[in-house]
Amino acid sequence: MALRFEILGRFNRARASRLTLPHFVCQTPLFMPVGTQGTIKGLTTSQLEDIGCQIILGNTYHLALRPTPELLDEVGGLPKFMNWPRAMLTDSGGFQMVSLLHLADITEKGVTFQSPVDGKPMLLTPEESIQIQNKIGADIIMALDDVIKTTTTGARVKEAMERTLRWIDRCIKAHKRPHDQNLFGIVQGGLDPELRDICVKGMVERNLPGYAIGGLSGGEDKNSFWRVVAQCTAALPEDKPRYVMGVGYPLDIVVCSALGADMYDCVYPTRTARFGTALVPEGVLKLKNRDMADDTRPIDPTCSCMVCKNYTRAYIHCLVTKDAMGSQLLSYHNLYYMMQLSRNLHSSIVEKRFPKFVCDFLHRMFPKGDVPEWVCDAMEVAGIDISSCCLSSCQEYDSKNVS
Repeated sequence: MALRFEILGRFNRARASRLTLPHFVCQTPLFMPVGTQGTIKGLTTSQLEDIGCQIILGNTYHLALRPTPELLDEVGGLPKFMNWPRAMLTDSGGFQMVSLLHLADITEKGVTFQSPVDGKPMLLTPEESIQIQNKIGADIIMALDDVIKTTTTGARVKEAMERTLRWIDRCIKAHKRPHDQNLFGIVQGGLDPELRDICVKGMVERNLPGYAIGGLSGGEDKNSFWRVVAQCTAALPEDKPRYVMGVGYPLDIVVCSALGADMYDCVYPTRTARFGTALVPEGVLKLKNRDMADDTRPIDPTCSCMVCKNYTRAYIHCLVTKDAMGSQLLSYHNLYYMMQLSRNLHSSIVEKRFPKFVCDFLHRMFPKGDVPEWVCDAMEVAGIDISSCCLSSCQEYDSKNVS
């Protein structure tokens, strides 16, 4: 095992920790931006350091196609290749079973992909996924799992969960660098509590360095989403990090942290930036809107990032539809927002003011008190009283746009 996980503070299920990895000492809860092929679009690694990124995620499937694991191994791994001095996590390639399903054939042996580069078949087995990740050299590597769409029902869910448990043993056996890299298992089971329970128990029996909750953020309703997170975090070991895969909405991160999760990743902050949208405490701000054209305020007057200190909404409005600089500035701001959210979660738990932080966060996002019912239910399970920022009856969640 190549990590140390120390809990520094708690509030009921929520916890703040120090996660020591081979290349960096991290604070959780933490958000990891996604750099699919070794880059966060539009940002340098120096900028990522400046805004406080602790771990960057790379994608095994895409890195295996280009620049190839052989080249990365030759130069000393992806972190050195991309000049990133902090921690990295690589996924297994399993998510492509869902996102590129028309290109994939899943069997017990592994996943056969049709390469989008040259059209040739490419077999990704659990062994091959681990071998590639060993060459890429990330601090945390993920087991290959049988990923299905969250909304899938019936026998396929049970088949995928059972195959995920069989594949974890093949991944463990194939892992040649356990003293340098941490292999995390992934809990599957769809929205079925019994299957999730079986998978959690099976993963915990393997005594892995950490565990991920997979198969969410794929179209399921929010009520099902938080209940799966709550079930899994309650059953996973207290002394190991818990990673909810594919979660990037700030509200979801606050809720999952209250339920005892530690790590998150998503393309959302940078992808939404490329569409001209900024993350702000009130929700989102659409810089393409016409009323931004003469707005000389910063994106967020409370934000201390380089973008908010130096540029106006009007300036970025001019850029977002015509110049790459617009999406770069918004990506910088959005990732700064996510890093600041992570820091605030950590400090509020350590300083024993987490309930106040949650209430302040919800009050800014829902000033009318229309907090979604699923959030109210999740916070009740988390033991956090949010009655001061809620109407008498919670409302259905709707995306928030502010101007």
